[in-house]
Amino acid sequence: MPQLSAEQLVQGQLDAYNAHDLEGFLTFFSDDVRLYRPPATTPVLSGKAEFGHFYASERFNVPTLRAEVVKRMVAGNKVIDQELIFGLGDEPRQVMVVFEIKAGLIHSMWSFAADQEQG
Repeated sequence: MPQLSAEQLVQGQLDAYNAHDLEGFLTFFSDDVRLYRPPATTPVLSGKAEFGHFYASERFNVPTLRAEVVKRMVAGNKVIDQELIFGLGDEPRQVMVVFEIKAGLIHSMWSFAADQEQG
């Protein structure tokens, strides 16, 4: 894959997410990808294998799952998306996701759910 910008990487993973293409989705992430849900300081998912298992068993098996970007900001190697996630309940979930790019892949993500306590 040619070197993609931070925004292109995030858009690519979003497109694969919406297509429920696990193999394609995982190509945008580093082998040691980490997903955090602040205020927790330890990752809820660590490594591409655990990450892939979660998305295969908890997300891509939901036929109506899709994400829609409401707003996107890009600052260097960081991309911040405000998204609506459809298919995980009766109403769409609003989330903010911060993506950090290292060595041409998504290395870390911080997911903040609106109107929900996290931890």
